[in-house]
Amino acid sequence: MHSDPRPFARRRSRAVAVTLALATTLFAAGAVLIEPVTPDTDSRPEAAASRPTSTTAALAARLRLLPGDWNTWSALGMAHIEQARTTDDPALHAKAEKALRRSLALQARGNSGAETGMAALAAARHDFATARTWADKAVTSDPYASAAFGVLADAHTQLGHYREAEQAVQKMNDLRPDAASLARASYVFELRGDTGRAAELMRRSLKAATTDSGHAFARACLSSLALEDGNADLALKEAGQGLRRAPNDPALLDAQARAHAALGHAEQALATWQRAADIAPLPHLLLALGEMHQALGHDEEAKAPYALLKAQDTLRAAAGTPPDTDAILFEADHGSPERAVTMAEQALRTRPFVAVHDVYAWALHRAGRDREALAQADRALAQGTASALWHYHRAAIHHALGNRQAAAGDLDLALTPAPALHPLHAAQARALLERIGTRP
Repeated sequence: MHSDPRPFARRRSRAVAVTLALATTLFAAGAVLIEPVTPDTDSRPEAAASRPTSTTAALAARLRLLPGDWNTWSALGMAHIEQARTTDDPALHAKAEKALRRSLALQARGNSGAETGMAALAAARHDFATARTWADKAVTSDPYASAAFGVLADAHTQLGHYREAEQAVQKMNDLRPDAASLARASYVFELRGDTGRAAELMRRSLKAATTDSGHAFARACLSSLALEDGNADLALKEAGQGLRRAPNDPALLDAQARAHAALGHAEQALATWQRAADIAPLPHLLLALGEMHQALGHDEEAKAPYALLKAQDTLRAAAGTPPDTDAILFEADHGSPERAVTMAEQALRTRPFVAVHDVYAWALHRAGRDREALAQADRALAQGTASALWHYHRAAIHHALGNRQAAAGDLDLALTPAPALHPLHAAQARALLERIGTRP
C-alpha cells in the first residue's frame, strides 16, 4: 500500500450489492457494518449495481416470490450479520449462516457474495482464520469484488498481518473507492497514528456514503478521531450531527457520551451511555456505563451493567467463543486479574491484534507480572496507534517497574491536550502523575 492516501480516491465506479466498513472501535472489536440493497427483478450480480438499500423484511418478501434467487439469499445473510452487530443478538448469526448456506447451495461456483458473507460471519464470530479462508475464496471467485477484499483486509488486520491488510485495502480502493474502501483506508492511517490523514479519508467516506447507516458510521469514526486528537468539542459536534440523522445509533451515542465525558459533562455522559446500553447492551457500552457510575461514586448503580456483562461472558464461555477485549478489561479491573490473563491468552491464540496485546498487557500488570506486561504493551503500540488508553496502560506498567520518565511520557500522551480517557481512568492517570511528581 502506498503511504500517500491519494490513490484511495482516484476513480469512480459503480456500486455493488454489499458494502462493508469498519469503524474505529468496531474495527478493533472485529465487527462489521454491512449495508445490503434491495433486490430487483434482475438477480444478476452486475444488475445489483444500482439497487437502493432495504431491510431484511424486503429481502425476505422477495425470497417468498423467488426462492431460487441466490443473490438475495446472500444479501439477506449479510443483513442479518449487520443486525447482529447493532443488537448483539447471536441468534441472528445462525439466521445469517442459514441464508448464506442456502445461497451457496443454489449457486456453489462463483458465488463471491455468499463467500464474502461467510467471511464476514466468521469475523463477527471472531474466527478470523476462517474469515480469511472464505475471503480468499471470494476473491478467487471474483477478483473484481471489492467487498471481498475488504473483509480479507479485516481478517488480516485482526490476525496481525498488517502489511497484507494494507495490500488488500489498496486493492479494494483500486477497484472501487467508495465509502467502505475509504473507511478502511482511513483505519490504515489511524492504526499508524496519523489521525489527521485518517480523518481526511473518513470525510471522503462520509461524502461517499449513500445510506443512513453509512453516514452514521462515518460520523462515529470522525468523532472518535477528533477525541483522540484532543478536540472534544469537535468530537461532540460530529456525534451530534450523526445523531440528527440516526438518533438511535449505539455507536454515535457512545461517541457522544465519550465527548461529553471528556468535556466534564458527567451526567450527560452517564445518561447517554444508559440510553445506548438500553438500545443495544453491547459489552463496551455496559463497561463504559458501569465505570461512569463508579467515577461518580454510584457503586450500587454500577452493579447492574456489570452483572449483565458477567452474564454475557458466561454465555460466551459456554459457547466456546474467544473473549473480546472489553470482557478481558472488565475481568482485569473488576474481577480476577489471573482469569483475565487466561482470557487474553485465549484471545491471542486466534486474534494477535494490537488491541488484544493491549488488554493482555493490562491483565498481566493487574496480576503483578509487569515485565511480561511491558513487552505486550510495546507490541500494542508498535504500529504507532494514538490510543490514550493504551498509553495509560503502558504508563502504569512503566511506573510499576520504576521507569518514572517513561511513565511520565506515556501519561503526557494519554492526558493532553484533552483526555480521550474514560473519566474513571483519567482520574487514575492523574493520580499516577501526581505520584510521579510531573505535570503534562
